[in-house]
Amino acid sequence: MNLSNPLIVQSDRTILLEVDHPLHTEARDALAQFAELEKSPEHIHTYRLSPLSLWNAAAGGMTAPAILDLLEQYSKYAIPGNITTEIREYISRYGRLKLIRGGENNEGLLLVSDDAALILEVLHHKRIQPYLLRQIDKYTIQVDAARRGHVKQALIHIGFPAEDIAGYTDGSPLPIKLQKETRQGKAFSPRKYQEAAAATFYAGGALSGGSGTIVLPCGAGKTIVGLVAMADIQRATLILTPNTIAVRQWIQEILDKTNIEPGMIAEYTGDRKDIAPITVSTYQILTYRRPIGNEQQDAQEFYPHFSLFSSYDWGLIIYDEVHLLPAPVFRITAEIQARRRLGLTATLVREDGREADVFSLIGPKKYDVPWRELERQGWIATAECHEIRVSLSEDEQLNYATAETREKYRIAAETPAKMLITRQIAERHQNDQVLIIGQYIDQLKALSEELQAPLLTGRTSNVQRSKLYDQFRRGELKRLVVSKVANFAIDLPDANVAIQVSGTFGSRQEEAQRLGRILRPKSDGGLAYFYSIVTRDTCDQEFSANRQLFLTEQGYRYIIEDAEALLS
Repeated sequence: MNLSNPLIVQSDRTILLEVDHPLHTEARDALAQFAELEKSPEHIHTYRLSPLSLWNAAAGGMTAPAILDLLEQYSKYAIPGNITTEIREYISRYGRLKLIRGGENNEGLLLVSDDAALILEVLHHKRIQPYLLRQIDKYTIQVDAARRGHVKQALIHIGFPAEDIAGYTDGSPLPIKLQKETRQGKAFSPRKYQEAAAATFYAGGALSGGSGTIVLPCGAGKTIVGLVAMADIQRATLILTPNTIAVRQWIQEILDKTNIEPGMIAEYTGDRKDIAPITVSTYQILTYRRPIGNEQQDAQEFYPHFSLFSSYDWGLIIYDEVHLLPAPVFRITAEIQARRRLGLTATLVREDGREADVFSLIGPKKYDVPWRELERQGWIATAECHEIRVSLSEDEQLNYATAETREKYRIAAETPAKMLITRQIAERHQNDQVLIIGQYIDQLKALSEELQAPLLTGRTSNVQRSKLYDQFRRGELKRLVVSKVANFAIDLPDANVAIQVSGTFGSRQEEAQRLGRILRPKSDGGLAYFYSIVTRDTCDQEFSANRQLFLTEQGYRYIIEDAEALLS
């Protein structure tokens, strides 16, 4: 017992952390390795130990004794006995089953374990039986090699995630080298953490490498991690991204920083559908569905562009912003487990709760760095986060009280009070590069007119988007009003102020992306400012509290301010 410590570990798998404690930062960084943040009010933050958080820790090399040592180091009280037992149990489950190559000509897929009782349990589990071919001995089962991903999905759902060391198809050779100088003549070399992330993923070509997820902040150069991995593997690569703008940014980076010639790289989007040794595409085009048969057969849908996965002998598939991976792409990913797979993301949180599918089909978390750590090293801008609270008028309060649940958020999110405070903040930052970000188009149109700033939405053409982004980068535009289309994979290095007027309910991943829009290091070393305007005593405030979980995980704290006081 040490009452001067900041943690309380409870028998229900929750861990309470004192925010204002001198050891808070150290304890938070320790917890982030193996626990998930659930709540982050002002004084006490609640973390939870989950099977998936412990399996990610195990996949990253953490042991049960190491986790227990950290908990004991920071805990006020003794660790409950059931927690000690559960940590040891869950950590031991990862890798107790392994997938390896074997059988005739080494072409089969075997599920092996030193635990004969576990093999027997697997044999009798209905969820995995469709993928089992035969039992070879009491330690070995031959499984359907074509259903490798389905086997892993089934195993994680029954609580025993397999370690996949069955290896990969080589893929078509691709001589690719990183340049020491960009095409613009600037010196270039990957940062140490980018090289470390790629090296952890590739593992020197060992069977333990070749699939996994890298978690790095927006603005920390995840694209460069992808380029380093490509240079390590030297094989044809398919890159999947959230949108066409991101496709072209990847192509631009590859041409700028490698020896790849333009003819070796292709774009596969709604605009053009070319295939080359390096092909960059979007999730949107892959999930385009074409109904088969008559109108009554709309349940039968076909994804014609899934053929892209088999159209070339890929040696690596990169999933950019993997937390956005659509469900249909999980389906095809389950079928292509013999290809190396690299996931890149700023957050493992998915709004659909399918984090376990990312773990089993793309691969476990292999590397991450806390945002504040990269901020301290100067690789991302120092950010100051503000929550500005506005109030509903009396009429709005009446409308809010009688509205349906879903309409309540719209009333709270679109209150005109947000217009006044947004204008004030924009005026305060009139010499900065300001992004105003929101959810509702009518609200954004009004802000665009009020601030005399261009509006960019999902209906804006790719040509016009590129034009506006270029004008913003050059400083010709100081303000840009953007819908959630700007959440993902947009390179605006000089944006240093973001004003969030509304969001996608309680989306933590959206908060990550929006903060990331302003975190690229500033040429003058200046601060980045993130403002979230929230309507007090409404669901808007409740959703904001959930979105803030992401910032809390990364070590940021909001300065909470009253709009009325600021306006006066």
